[in-house]
Amino acid sequence: MVVHPSLTLTFEFSASSVILGAAALGIFWALLQFLIVARIPVQSGTTNEETGLVSGGSNATTARLVEIYEAIYEGAESFLRAEYSVCAFFVAVFAVVIFFLVSWGTGWDSARGFFTATSFVLGALTSMASGYLGMKVAVFSNVRTTVSAQKPGWTGCFNTAFRAGAVMGFALCGLGILMLYCTMLAFRVHYPAAQDWVYLTECLTGYGLGGSSIAMFGRVGGGIYTKAADVGADLVGKVVHGIPEDDPRNPATIADNVGDNVGDVAGMGSDLFGSFAEATCAALVIGNTIGVSGGWDAMVFPVIVSSVGIIVCIVCSFIATHIVPVRNEAGVETALKVQLISTTILMIPAVFLAADAFLPASFELAATVGDGTITLKPDEAALCVCMGAVGGLTIGLITEYYTSHSYKPVRELAHSCKTGAATNMIYGIALGYKSVIIPVIVLAGAVYGSFSLCDMYGVSLAAIGMLSNLATGLTIDVYGPVCDNAGGIAEMAELESYVRDKTDALDAAGNTTAAIGKGFAIGSAALVSLALFGAFVTRIRTSSAASGAQLFANGVNMLEPLTFAFLIVGGMIPFAFAAMTMKSVGLAAMEMVMEVQRQFDEKPHLLDANPTERPDYDACIAISTKASLREMVPPGAMVMLTPLFTGMFFGVTAVCGLLVGSLVASVQLAVSMSNSGGAWDNAKKYIEKASPDSELKGKGSDIHKAAVVGDTVGDPFKDTSGPALNIVMKLMAVLSLVFADTFYAFNQGRGIFNL
Repeated sequence: MVVHPSLTLTFEFSASSVILGAAALGIFWALLQFLIVARIPVQSGTTNEETGLVSGGSNATTARLVEIYEAIYEGAESFLRAEYSVCAFFVAVFAVVIFFLVSWGTGWDSARGFFTATSFVLGALTSMASGYLGMKVAVFSNVRTTVSAQKPGWTGCFNTAFRAGAVMGFALCGLGILMLYCTMLAFRVHYPAAQDWVYLTECLTGYGLGGSSIAMFGRVGGGIYTKAADVGADLVGKVVHGIPEDDPRNPATIADNVGDNVGDVAGMGSDLFGSFAEATCAALVIGNTIGVSGGWDAMVFPVIVSSVGIIVCIVCSFIATHIVPVRNEAGVETALKVQLISTTILMIPAVFLAADAFLPASFELAATVGDGTITLKPDEAALCVCMGAVGGLTIGLITEYYTSHSYKPVRELAHSCKTGAATNMIYGIALGYKSVIIPVIVLAGAVYGSFSLCDMYGVSLAAIGMLSNLATGLTIDVYGPVCDNAGGIAEMAELESYVRDKTDALDAAGNTTAAIGKGFAIGSAALVSLALFGAFVTRIRTSSAASGAQLFANGVNMLEPLTFAFLIVGGMIPFAFAAMTMKSVGLAAMEMVMEVQRQFDEKPHLLDANPTERPDYDACIAISTKASLREMVPPGAMVMLTPLFTGMFFGVTAVCGLLVGSLVASVQLAVSMSNSGGAWDNAKKYIEKASPDSELKGKGSDIHKAAVVGDTVGDPFKDTSGPALNIVMKLMAVLSLVFADTFYAFNQGRGIFNL
C-alpha cells in the first residue's frame, strides 16, 4: 500500500506531539504539585483535641522544627554531593571507555561510539537529576507534612505527603521521556533512513546503561547509609536503652532520617528511572525492524505507552485528592491501593486506543529464533502491554498479602516472637521463601503469553506495561519516606502525641504500599532484564550475519559446556552481591553503634527525660557518609566488570549463560529478601499496637524486643540488598547489550581465549 508523504508527516507529528506533550504535561503537573505544597508555612500550630480548634504554636517549637528540617536537608545535600562527585568521575571515565570499545567493536565507526557514549552521559545525568530532585522535594515536604498533621482531620496531611510524592513521580517520568525522545530525534538527523534506525536504537542503549549505573551507586550507597544509621539507632536506642524510635536523645536519629531521603527516595528514583530507560531501549532494539515496515510511529510505540501512562496517572490522582479524599485512618491505605488499581484498569483501554492509533493494521518483525519474520497486529501488541500491567498489579497485591499485618502471614510472624528472636528469624526467612512462589508463576505466565503473541518484542512490551503507571508507583514510593520523616520530626520536636499517632498511621500505610511498589520493581526488573537479554541475542545475530556467520540463528543452546558453566557462575553473582552489601551495612552499623554508645557513656545525662544538652548528630552523619561512599564501590565494580570481562575473554555464549543465571537467581533472592524484611518490620509494628495486657504485651516487652531484632536484621534485607538486586540483573544485561559488537569483535564472539 502506498501512503501519501503528507499523510505520513501528519501522523508522525501526531505521535511526536503525544510523546512531547505528555512529557511536558508531566513536568508541569509536578511543578503544580510542588507549588501547592510550598504554600504550607513551616509554623507550628496545636489542636485542642476536645474542640478541634487550632491555636498558634510556640515560637520555640517552630524554631525547633526549622532546626531539624535544616539538619536533615544539610545532611542529605552533603551526602548526595559527595556521592554524585564520585558518580561524575565514573561517568566521565566510563564514557571514554564506551567510546573506544564501541568504536573498535563496530569497525572504528566513531559516530556510533560517540552517540553511545553521549546517550550514556545523558542517561546518567538524567538519573542523577531525578535522584537529587526527589531528595530536595522529600526534605522540603516532610516538615510540612508534620505541620499539616497538627491540624484536625486527615485530608491535609495525607494530601501534602501524596503531592510530595507526585512531584518526584511525574517530574521523573516527564523528564525521562523528554530526554529519551529528544535524544532519538537528534540521532535521527544522522540516521534519517528507516534501514539505519537499527544503529539509532543500538546507540540509544547507552541511555539505559547510564541510568542503571547511577541507580547502582544510588541504591547501594544510599541503602548502606540509611540502614547503618537505622540499625545503629535501633540497637543502642531501642534494644539497649529502651528509648523510642526517633527520640531526640539518640545521636543517630538525624542520620536515620537523612538516610530515608538519600536511600528510599533518591536511590529508588534512580532505580525505577533505570528500569524505564532499559525497558524502552530493549523494546526499540528488538523492534527496530518495525520501522522499515510500519514507519517511525510504529517503532516508537513503546515510548507512546509510557506517555499515555503519564496522562492516565494524572487523571487517577484526582481520586485520592478530590473525588474520594482521605477522611480517617482507615482511608489512607485504601486511597493508595485505589491509585495502583485504578491506573492499571484505566491503562488497559488507553493502550488499546494508542495501539490502534499509532500502529499500522499489520507490521512485520524479525523472529528471535529462526530466520523467519512474524506478522503482528496492534491488538496483539496492546495485549502484551496489558499482560505486564495486570501481572505487575498481581505481584504487588501478593507482596502486600505477605508483608501487611492485616493478613495471616505477618500475624503468625508476630506471634512467633513470643518464644524469642530465633523463632522470629526462622519464621521470617521461611515467609520470604514462600512469598516467591506466586510472583514467579505470574512472571512465567506473562513471559510465556507475551512471547507467544509477539516473540521477544512482546516480553519487552510486557516490561513497559508493568512500568506504564510508573508515575503513580513513584508517587506512592516517595510518600512513605516523607511520612516516616514527618513522624521523626514530630518526635524530635517533641510535638503532641496525636501528631506522632497520625504520622505513624500514614507511614504504616506507606510501608504496605511501598512493599507493593517493591513487588512491581522486582517484577519489572525481571521482564526488563529478559528483554535486554533478547536484545543482546538479536544484536549478536545481526553482527554475525553481517560477517557471514550464523551465531544464535536457532536461539541460545544452554547445553553447550561454556554456556552451562557460566549459567552456574551467573547464579552465584546475586548471592555474592547480597553478601557484600549486607556485610557493608553490618560494618557501618558497628561503627554507628560504637559512636552512639560512646556518646551515652561520655554524656550519661543525654538519657535523662529532659536533657539540657543535644547529642552530636554530625558525628553519626559523618560515619554513615564515609561508610557508604567507601562500601558502594566494590559491589558495583563486581556487577559491571563481570559481564565485561566474561564477554571479552570467554565470548558471547558465556555471556548468555551469565545473564540467564543472574536473572533466575536475582528474582528469587530479591523477592524473598524484600518480603522477609517487610514482614519483620510490620510484625514489629503489629506488636507495638498491642496493649500491655494482651497476648503480645505491646511496646517494651520481651516479645517486642525479639521483634525489634527481626526488624533490625530485615532492614538491609528490604532496603539495601533486596532492592539493589533489581539493578544487578538489569545492569549486567544492559551493559552486555551496549558492548555486544565489542564482544563479537573478539574472534567472532569466541573471546580472547577463542573458546
